[in-house]
Amino acid sequence: MTTNCIKFTSADIETAKGAGSISTLTFDLDITVEPVASSNPMAPTHRVLGRSPRGKLVECGGIWKKQNKETGADYYTLTIRDHGFNANLGKAANQDDLSLQAIIPWGPKDAA
Repeated sequence: MTTNCIKFTSADIETAKGAGSISTLTFDLDITVEPVASSNPMAPTHRVLGRSPRGKLVECGGIWKKQNKETGADYYTLTIRDHGFNANLGKAANQDDLSLQAIIPWGPKDAA
């Protein structure tokens, strides 16, 4: 699989599990994503899990469903906490498979 993509088990991303990888100049993670069942509209749709240096699976971020304020279209964002990494998910280039989502970085979190 190419880097900076998540392959979900179905095109219904909100309820699908997935696996992928994120590579930047500062980190390289293989990730697993698992859906979260919550009635809280502010809760993430998925937990993002990565491997610790000793190989343990640890929660390292989340995926949230958002809505474009101008068009009303739904989209997903991904955050990796320890690296201040933020990205949108979108259709992978040259792909018709909606279960394959590209991870499109949009910059570091602002320091609080």
